[in-house]
Amino acid sequence: MLEGRVPSREEVVAWQRTLNRRGWATPSWPKQWGGPGWSPIERAIFFDELHQAPAPEPVSFNVAMLGPVLIRYGTEEQKSRFLPATANLDIWWCQGFSEPGAGSDLAAVRTTGVRMSGGADDYFLINGHKIWQGMAHHANWMFILVRTDPNASKRQAGLTFLLLDMTLPGVNVRPIITIDGRHEVNEVFLDDVRVPVDCLVGIENDGWTMTKALLSNERTNIARIGMTKHILRRIKTIGSEDASVAKRAAAIEAELRVLEVTQLRILTAQSGVDGADPRSSILKLKGVELRQAASELLMQAVGTASLRADPAGPEAIANPVGTALPNYAILRAASIYGGASEIQKTIIAKSVLGL
Repeated sequence: MLEGRVPSREEVVAWQRTLNRRGWATPSWPKQWGGPGWSPIERAIFFDELHQAPAPEPVSFNVAMLGPVLIRYGTEEQKSRFLPATANLDIWWCQGFSEPGAGSDLAAVRTTGVRMSGGADDYFLINGHKIWQGMAHHANWMFILVRTDPNASKRQAGLTFLLLDMTLPGVNVRPIITIDGRHEVNEVFLDDVRVPVDCLVGIENDGWTMTKALLSNERTNIARIGMTKHILRRIKTIGSEDASVAKRAAAIEAELRVLEVTQLRILTAQSGVDGADPRSSILKLKGVELRQAASELLMQAVGTASLRADPAGPEAIANPVGTALPNYAILRAASIYGGASEIQKTIIAKSVLGL
């Protein structure tokens, strides 16, 4: 039972390897590449149970984002090389997308990748600055979006999707401590980093195709309905004499059930690991809104007790009240990562509603 406490790297690795031995570490992967071959409904049930336990979900950068992209777009050599290690967390991936000035607007990426001849082997020379890389201090590889054609006809063109070894010379990771006092995100500086051409995924200058598919998977997962259910259960367990808390909890729970039905409809319509679904923006947008609302209501139910507890202390496990405040604080960022709420509304308007 984690109750909002951030697990250590060792705990995450041990847990994912436990899941992998059962064939559960890669819920969306086909059996051919080590997955359970579950239907979308079975995957939703699995994540709902994990989030309500609460237990850590498999590292999303590995199994929900990069894995499906490699299965669809990677070469056979890349699949054999990376997929088993990715599932078992022998490789821990981080995401090299966001930059200063290029967050939700990924088409503004400025990190460059220049194809060079290295004699026997060609490589991409990478220079740039990435920011908000979740768990990059744990990662040993990064999937990264770089600009390889600065003269492309539109901004989404001329981008390339690469796999970058974080131990290469020129990679420098610096921590960013967030408002909850945790070290989860980082900035990464890339100075003349040489990435071999065999780490190119898909076609050069067509990285936007892989990016759209990856972000669709990320936004679907960001709904995290089971986590909101867990927060609501904590509110009921703590109890409150304030009738407005119970009334608001019931309202959030009703909206959550509607969102759960919507998620099941979207996942049922998706086939395998294929492609981007713009309707995932609905899940991301509403899922985050409800999780934020539930975390705010938990703060109201807990009251000043959350200010007196130490969220890092051993009592936080037995008395999860201590994690209410840091979790409330960090969830403010959920409206931004994975694509800001304003971006999701634009996607829904254009691609779902046809406005």
